Parts: sequence; structure tokens; C-alpha cells
Amino acid sequence: MAKKLRSAELNPGPGFRIQQEFERLSVPVMQELSQFEVPDISDLLNRLYAIDPEIRCLSGRYRLCGPACTVKVFPGDNLMVHKALDIAKPGDIIVVDGSGSGSRTNALIGDIICTKAQHRGIQGFIIDGLIRDLPAIEELGFPVFARGTTAIGPLHRGPGEINFPIACGGTVINPGDVIIADDAGMVAVPRDIVSTVVNILTSQRETNRAYLSAVQRGEFSNEWVDNLLAQHECQISDAAPEESSATRGSTEALITES
Repeated sequence: MAKKLRSAELNPGPGFRIQQEFERLSVPVMQELSQFEVPDISDLLNRLYAIDPEIRCLSGRYRLCGPACTVKVFPGDNLMVHKALDIAKPGDIIVVDGSGSGSRTNALIGDIICTKAQHRGIQGFIIDGLIRDLPAIEELGFPVFARGTTAIGPLHRGPGEINFPIACGGTVINPGDVIIADDAGMVAVPRDIVSTVVNILTSQRETNRAYLSAVQRGEFSNEWVDNLLAQHECQISDAAPEESSATRGSTEALITES
């Protein structure tokens, strides 16, 4: 009698592995970063580390700032999300690569797993995929960012990975990278440059405040716009364009018909 092909089995190694520990930044460093607005952080990272805005907070209005515990799952399967509850530490944010817009069938979490996460001290979930049980999650008061909701529950078979690099909302995220998320959007700051980002943002803080204050008083100039247009030799004309005979004929016809 024929046996099933080995291609149908789960294979240990890439795609089916767990890294239990990763380096986390100190809480004070992350608290310093959390003082700054998400768009300002994104600008400093040249607008390349923001997470797809279709992933948004569905369970209320919350602000998250903490290290990413990364999870990669097979589309529609959340076995490794459940295991991540044993791996993540209080204060972590569980970030799940569920193949995003390419997987629009099964939810990856619901209210039960959120309740467990809340008891473990996890800050919240960021799911590149769908969730279910949203009304119950809202009652929990637990932050969940996702692409949308569905009534179809997840499978629990594997494979998957925990604490290896993932792609979430078009951005590569490594375990320990710092996630900042709120109503303004989400950005993933690579762990090894967080201190540099904080130092630069701190040095720019007073200049930015002074500029905003001036704008609020109506004291601003768009000279920089004119300089940029001139630099690229943008054509600017003071005179109105002459009306062509074809346009004039069309206008006269409309007047006659009226």
C-alpha cells in the first residue's frame, strides 16, 4: 500500500523552527523613542520603514511601543501564534506575518488568544492578516492591529517560525526591532539604530516646535517651494493661455444651445 509522500510532512529547519530568546533594548531607551510622533520617526527613516496603513487598530484607540516578537505562519494557520505566548515576555508586541493581502480567508487570532496574551502581559498584536471575534476583543480592551475581520477561524497544524525575520505590511521586521503604532500609523525601527534615531529626533525637537509655532501664527513662507521649482526649471507663465478656435467654437455652440 502506498504511503504518503514525504513532501506532505513537516520538516524541521527553515519554515518550522523557534528561537526562544532575542535581544531586547532597555525599557528607558524605548520610552525615549515613544515620546516622538510616528510620522516624525518615519520621516527620519526616509519613509521606508512604515507598515502598510491597511493594517490598523480594529479594537479601539491605542498606542504601542515595544520590541517585536516575530511570528511567521502558514496562511490561515495559527499554531505558532499560540506557541508565541510561551516565548514572548511582558511588554513584547507579537507581530505576525500571515501573508497579508494574499491570505483573505481564515482569521489568525480571536478573543481567546487575546485573553491569554493579556494575562501574559503582552502589549498587543499586529497581524498582517485577518482576525475574528472583534466585539469580544473590544470588550477586553486589548490592542489588535489587523487588515480586517472574518468569521472563519484558524487552523492549528503548522508550519511556521518564531523570532526569525518576517515581512509585515511590506516591511522587514527582525525580532527585537521596536514597533511604534497608533492612530497615525505604524513604523518598525531597527533595533541597532534606535538610540541614533532618538538622539537625532531630540536634537531636532526645538527647531520643529519653533517652526510649528510660527506656522500656527501664520508666519511662514513658501520660498523653498519657489527655489525648488526654479532649480528644476519649472515653466511658469503669468499670462492666461490664448483660447483656440476649436475651443471658442465649442463654447459658442454651448451658448447657442442654451
